[in-house]
Amino acid sequence: MYNEIASNKRKTVFIMLFFVLFVGSLGWLLGAGLGQPRLTPYILLGSLVYVIFSYYNGSKMALAISGAQEIKKQDNPRLWRIVENLAITEGLPMPKVYIMDDPAPNAFATGRDYNHSVVCATTGLLDIMTDAELEGVIGHELGHVKNYDIRVSMIAFALVVIIGFMADILLRLSWFRDNDDNGGNVFVIIGIAAGILAPLVAVMIQMAISRKREYLADATGALSTRYPEGLASALEKIGKYGSTMKKQNTSTAHLFFANPLKKGSIASLFSTHPPVEERVRRLRAMESNH
Repeated sequence: MYNEIASNKRKTVFIMLFFVLFVGSLGWLLGAGLGQPRLTPYILLGSLVYVIFSYYNGSKMALAISGAQEIKKQDNPRLWRIVENLAITEGLPMPKVYIMDDPAPNAFATGRDYNHSVVCATTGLLDIMTDAELEGVIGHELGHVKNYDIRVSMIAFALVVIIGFMADILLRLSWFRDNDDNGGNVFVIIGIAAGILAPLVAVMIQMAISRKREYLADATGALSTRYPEGLASALEKIGKYGSTMKKQNTSTAHLFFANPLKKGSIASLFSTHPPVEERVRRLRAMESNH
């Protein structure tokens, strides 16, 4: 189990470094396309400013988009107690607790660090889960907080937006650039290719990061509850009931415990969540090897 955690952390670092280099390369290409290579540092600085903005405001936007409501202990003592007990077990500050009014069993964590974290569960999750299963799900979400996945997710999402913006400008430059020389023709080809492929590559990188973090949070949650079967059982139950939310948004889908998007949609083809069956298999393998 500990080897699984260490392996996923290393892989995430490498993927994230590639992500940053990819943004830098697009920034350089954009500067060259504008005929001002010296603009590249300013393009990258603007990207950094946007990442910082997302870092500090992303969680508020995610909660607003999801329609989640903050609760206190008296509003739902069961959920509050489970979050509180697991936070104490993990040595974490008590996060804010939110509930979404949605029949689909799901949950998510957000925030920027231990002291500004949020755990949210749907009414559907609270209705169908036993205490052991709910502890498994909340342990997973607190695993995201403990492993700083909430920070990684915010940064990765901001980078995807930046790449999409750069790709759009590159496409427009390619169409409207004066291409009287061979150099201009080469840029048109490169610009169109980058404009079309860059957003796809960005989403695939985000998927790779998110999937590794999901496995990592599963392992961390299983360690905190000392009962991997609780989380495995919760995943199987969600696989049976489905996790498609009434209020769906692709910009926040990567935050959720299970894929909240409708199956068969274009967005679901680029799911940031690994298959439920594989997550269950890994959890039971961890339990047998523990």
